Amino acid sequence: MTARRVLRAPAAVARGGRVRLRTRGWPDRSRLFVLGDMLGWALDDEAAYVSEVARLAGYRLAPPAWARFSRRQVVFHTSHFAALDPLWTGSSHRLGLAYFHGLPGTPGFPEFDAAFAALRRDPGRFARVQVTHREMEEIVVSAGVDPACVHRIPIGIELERFPPGDPQRRREARDALGLPAQAFVVGSFQKDGVGFGDGLEPKWIKGPDVLVETLELARRDVDDLVVLLTGPARGYVRQELERRGIPHVHRMLPDRDGLTGAYHALDAYLVASRQEGGPKSVLESMATGVPLVTTRAGQAPDLVVDGENGILVDVEDSGGLAQGLTRIHGDAGLVARLRAAARETAVETSHERLAPRWESLLDGFAERSDG
Repeated sequence: MTARRVLRAPAAVARGGRVRLRTRGWPDRSRLFVLGDMLGWALDDEAAYVSEVARLAGYRLAPPAWARFSRRQVVFHTSHFAALDPLWTGSSHRLGLAYFHGLPGTPGFPEFDAAFAALRRDPGRFARVQVTHREMEEIVVSAGVDPACVHRIPIGIELERFPPGDPQRRREARDALGLPAQAFVVGSFQKDGVGFGDGLEPKWIKGPDVLVETLELARRDVDDLVVLLTGPARGYVRQELERRGIPHVHRMLPDRDGLTGAYHALDAYLVASRQEGGPKSVLESMATGVPLVTTRAGQAPDLVVDGENGILVDVEDSGGLAQGLTRIHGDAGLVARLRAAARETAVETSHERLAPRWESLLDGFAERSDG
């Protein structure tokens, strides 16, 4: 079957007030739909990456928008919140999902409990489950999912988009962002406020309170510290930094290339989260050669070896995070070691290196093209 025929929409028909696609020309399980969350962030990036891996591996892909109107095909959701909706669990599709984050019992996040309960009610409904780190793997298996169906695959990185920094890139990036040439610049690029507006309401699982406390402690020893913030919903952090007299710059970047330049402007990157699915910034900072100081959240404990390729401390340990920043500020030898080892970790966790693990997940899940 040619690619043109694969992408031709089947005829739409009405059945009982509902519209579905006539898929008589599609054998059972012959088409793979990979669905993101349509927000243009990490989950959509993951969906695009998985789709490309599947295409190169010989699977027939169909447009995501057709999935809800078709029958008896294969659907993989990068958002487990969407996948666990009755729209999908009650469908005739073979299902897979990525369970990135959301510890049940987290105060203020009833959706985490609801998602876990839905998975536990019918753990055999999903033929494949991807998790990004060990903690989520344990949660998913505790819900009753067969461990043989669970694949631990971290959020990877496009290495070509995040080259290592150098003195020239550093100068250019600081000029472009309006940062002092000689300051010790600490970056925080993660959205940590509720919604996509000002972000005055903090999203506590991202640790914005721990972030500002860490920066206040670190500035006692690092008097030239300046904070670089990017992205939406940073209002709480900005207000707290202002209140505590900590110099900072907030920039809304125009595109992803701007994000790469922001990393090149840094001396250290700080993750203060209590829970994470990634974050992507762990590998982005490591790839660009920015020393990472992070809590043991998300996939960081699986990727970071304390003192070798980053600084790793317990969740909510603002003192340990501040000490990590101080060490990086005062030890050029440590910085050189961290940069070299972190880049190696990023290479090992690149999209290219992770592709075989995704191919293993897809094997037996969807039917390959017969040519």
